[in-house]
Amino acid sequence: MGLKGGPTQDEIMAVSLAKLGIRPGDRVADVGCGTGKIAIAASKVAKHVYAIDRRPEAVAYARVEAAAAGAGNVEFFEGDAVEILQGIDRLDAAFVGGSRRLPEVLDLLAGRVQGRIVVNAVMLGTASEAIASMQRLGIFLEAVHLQVSRSAGIAGGVMFKPINPVYVIVGGAGCS
Repeated sequence: MGLKGGPTQDEIMAVSLAKLGIRPGDRVADVGCGTGKIAIAASKVAKHVYAIDRRPEAVAYARVEAAAAGAGNVEFFEGDAVEILQGIDRLDAAFVGGSRRLPEVLDLLAGRVQGRIVVNAVMLGTASEAIASMQRLGIFLEAVHLQVSRSAGIAGGVMFKPINPVYVIVGGAGCS
């Protein structure tokens, strides 16, 4: 595939989407959309998805993937998430897969998201920053550590190869 930082593993995506609790008619942001995998999955339920990434190659890749998937309700934005989010007034859910300017992104989302905010982090520092920011904002719900292993053949048998763990940090409006 060639795009650095993705795509989100299916099992991690399933848990993250479940924690987001997207409902029909929802407006959802995917911050740090990367390959577009989360945005495309969210678009199957949500009314509108705002997919944001600072990398032109990520937005170009995600646009192609969304078109191929028939996800016409995904709107793509290339640039700084903090600047782009300032132009979006209300959201029902937000997924954050990027860590650049995370405290500022969470500050903006806390005032705009009516439902859940989910941050995926692979680095401990990012997970800690997300938890601390959500606690400061009074929206922290939980952090979940996910470790997935996939079957692989070995000497005529089957073994499990671990995939790097992911931290799923969940917050939301009206939480404390």
